[in-house]
Amino acid sequence: MADIVLINPRFEPSYWGLEHALHLLGYQANLPVAALPLLAALTPEGHSFTLIDENVEAIDFERCARADIVGVTGMSVQRFRMTEVLEELKRRGVFTVVGGPWVTVQEDYFGTLADVIFVGEAENTWPLFLEQWADGKHAGRYEQTEKTDMTKVPVPRHDLLKMSRYALASIQFSRGCPFNCEFCDIIVTFGRRPRIKTSGQVIAELEALRKTPGVDTVFIVDDNLIGNKKAIREVLLEVVAWQRAHDYPMIFFTEASLDLADDAELMALMVAANIRIVFVGIETPNEDSLKETGKTQNLRKGGSMAEKVHAIQNAGMEVWSGMILGFDNDGHDIFERQIRFIQQARIVSSMVGMLSAIPKTPLHDRLAREGRLDPDDRPLYGTNVIPVGMDRHALREGYLRVMRELYDPEAYFQRLDDLYLTGRLRQSNPRREHLRDRPWRRFLLDVSLVAEAAFIFLRLQTKVKDRDLRRHYRRSMGRLLRHLPPTDVLQVYAVKSAMHYHVHTLVSEMSMDGQLVNTF
Repeated sequence: MADIVLINPRFEPSYWGLEHALHLLGYQANLPVAALPLLAALTPEGHSFTLIDENVEAIDFERCARADIVGVTGMSVQRFRMTEVLEELKRRGVFTVVGGPWVTVQEDYFGTLADVIFVGEAENTWPLFLEQWADGKHAGRYEQTEKTDMTKVPVPRHDLLKMSRYALASIQFSRGCPFNCEFCDIIVTFGRRPRIKTSGQVIAELEALRKTPGVDTVFIVDDNLIGNKKAIREVLLEVVAWQRAHDYPMIFFTEASLDLADDAELMALMVAANIRIVFVGIETPNEDSLKETGKTQNLRKGGSMAEKVHAIQNAGMEVWSGMILGFDNDGHDIFERQIRFIQQARIVSSMVGMLSAIPKTPLHDRLAREGRLDPDDRPLYGTNVIPVGMDRHALREGYLRVMRELYDPEAYFQRLDDLYLTGRLRQSNPRREHLRDRPWRRFLLDVSLVAEAAFIFLRLQTKVKDRDLRRHYRRSMGRLLRHLPPTDVLQVYAVKSAMHYHVHTLVSEMSMDGQLVNTF
């Protein structure tokens, strides 16, 4: 039997990484990668294994050198650190296997550094490889011919991770997305037919997380939770029942397409399940660019995109957005249009990036044919796409301008107030309503939320060196307190201030050294 080490290398600083804010929140990473605990659960009995997430602990290369097999996973933004890790493992003579999103779309990237690669999903190929390895007959490349049957996926071994070091836990309900956006690699890896776990599987995973000390906030990592609306309704009904049975122990974040706004019943069910935040790929206010990239679901009837965002907010969920600059139909006016849209939509947290072409996507294929791909692995302008509506320098500078203006403290906290004070988001809170007849439990919840908010605010005032930023954080909290807010909103404002500090620092560093966060 094999002694196995599985490694998730550290990420480079990024928008969602929160690297500059984690010390303010009391954590070392935002959430654990899904691959490590799932692979551990898929490993047959008899094998021994160690999980290492470099985002919360150093890689013990001496331990790796003693292992029979060392597996490395990673996304595109991790590929440079993955290379460094594999080089060190190769220097030590370690047998290495590599899987994950990046090697799935760029199979030859690591060359001879990887003894075995896994393309796509690995629920079937990982156990097969271990069986063949034991017989000395393993292959150099594995790819499942069939998509994973999600009803047979085991409960991930989160107990093997240092969960107390993460801000969020993670859970997956489904894989796949029915849409066909030109730039997206999700359909390359998971396909367009959403596959969903059973309610029993989801509840079993929630039970495992509930029993993990310190876990109370969970990110549902599905790329589109509502890809199969009929099936997800059934699962959510069970989640609501589970939440009520255990006095709402979990807060959820998730991802969904904008057509969620067209389904009031589904939104109400998500709110009842205590889904507080939904990330939506809006991409752009430019309708011609949405048509260009095949994101026609954002153009369906029923109101403007801003009105649909407001519908989701009015239902009781905050909307985070993904936005993209540099489509072929984008002119120099797109920067102002992006800023204006995000302000009008009252979106506080918006990840803005330049269009990038991921290998194997329809966008990458098209631009390769047109000779519009930068071959440099670290493109000078932060994206491998050569735009047509402006030169690359203008795109980079416009991107930085959008980020600076969106995360200017005045603009950022104005959006926050517009959403939570003026817009009165979350007037209905299912957990508070449920605890109305449990005053002691509600009191303990309020105390914990106030304590967390006070902890974060104190760290903001003592750890942030910029005097002006500290003043903005005090002013924002002061405005909130005058409204006598619920304790959960108090906690939200503290977290949002820390998130602002992260993005403000990220943008400042990019503006000073001219290096942009790699976006593909």
